[in-house]
Amino acid sequence: MEAKRRRKNNDDTEIQSSPVIVFAHGAGAPSSSDWMIRWKDMIKKKLAAIEVVTFDYPYIAGKKRKVPPKAEKLIEFHLDVVKETCAKYPGHPLILVGKSMGSRVSCMVAVNEDITVSAVTCLGYPLKGTKGAIRDETLLEMGVPVMFVQGSKDPMCPLGKLEAVCNKMKAVTEIHVIDGGDHSFKIGKKHLETEELTQDDVEDVAMQAVADFVTKSLAERS
Repeated sequence: MEAKRRRKNNDDTEIQSSPVIVFAHGAGAPSSSDWMIRWKDMIKKKLAAIEVVTFDYPYIAGKKRKVPPKAEKLIEFHLDVVKETCAKYPGHPLILVGKSMGSRVSCMVAVNEDITVSAVTCLGYPLKGTKGAIRDETLLEMGVPVMFVQGSKDPMCPLGKLEAVCNKMKAVTEIHVIDGGDHSFKIGKKHLETEELTQDDVEDVAMQAVADFVTKSLAERS
């Protein structure tokens, strides 16, 4: 009887340690896009997540899409989604993941004192604004571990600038570079042939790097 009770407790501990993920889309495509669905599936599998929650910001929901507002105007809606998710899965570590604009808003949400975030993963962080300014204010405020997955050919995030920002951040950071990748990590056919790789190969490696980072972050916070 004691052995059965101990085994049940161990199972409960394992279940409680499974992270819950809130995954935010980018400015131009909703959560139902092929890119988001593919990465959602990879995230759930690699992170052994109890759930990967995706959602649509109000401006993109419905039949008539509007121009994306400033990221700051999306914080409240995003935060409500996060709080609802935490209420549904109490005791589970919370990981925020975002694509492009969604990663920027995720970082803004992570500095909110009303929630506890274990780590943030930014998939194609838009460090460079439309007028060329480096938008690092929120990143410099962050205290939770942050991972950046960036294409080496992403014009919205020059790697040298990102590295400089990471060196100034108080949070633990890591950068995984997808060689030849654009803002959505797409790599040219010739580059893939030269490296004898497929797009899936490259994204699998990136996702494994994310999983390793999250696992390490959770271990250090436990």
